[in-house]
Amino acid sequence: MLLQVRQLSKTYGQEAMAQQVLRDVTFDLQAGGTLALEGESGSGKSTVLHLIAGLDKPSGGQILLDGRDITVLGDAESAEVRRGTVGLVFQQFNLIPSLTVAANIAFHARLSQKHDPEHAEYLAHKLGLGDHLQKYPEALSGGQQQRVAIARTLAAVPRLILADEPTGNLDEASADRVLDLLLETASEAGSAVLMVTHSARQAARMGNRLTLSAGQTVVRERLKAGGT
Repeated sequence: MLLQVRQLSKTYGQEAMAQQVLRDVTFDLQAGGTLALEGESGSGKSTVLHLIAGLDKPSGGQILLDGRDITVLGDAESAEVRRGTVGLVFQQFNLIPSLTVAANIAFHARLSQKHDPEHAEYLAHKLGLGDHLQKYPEALSGGQQQRVAIARTLAAVPRLILADEPTGNLDEASADRVLDLLLETASEAGSAVLMVTHSARQAARMGNRLTLSAGQTVVRERLKAGGT
């Protein structure tokens, strides 16, 4: 099992001001699997992703990545996990405006010493960016910028992709195309995908569905064969 989340809890503030955002959230995600994380606003979905990414620390529970408890890692070790094992795709593209598309795609792979020019070029063409490699992000549409963000993540060959509403600011047709490309290229690389989404249609594309309510797991559903 690639990812095991056990009784994950998160509380902000102390004593009378304490606010519990997550309580005893538990789930698994196998290598190469896909999981949609759903729930109303404020249910803790993005918090789960931030904790798995090591961008924040839980108040309780464990997050095991390849059997290693990553909740006990320091900042430098967590950053190393993000560079080497976990890739992030957010609704905000977070592209570097001063770099070309080609340089943006290569950026994280270079940091993790995994840059493969042939693989980066393959991803660019796979994602329909072959004619835009020397352009800067401001010259691209929203859908094209999101494809660059996906290519940048996949270029580092992560074992786990964390996607927080990756198509939330795209129109329906563009969102479907981008999700198609994300799932297809992740599958080719053998990467697992954990995606936060408000779209029931897009959630149905994933192998498994997990629904949170008030910070707790309320529904686990296996949607496709091969899920956990």
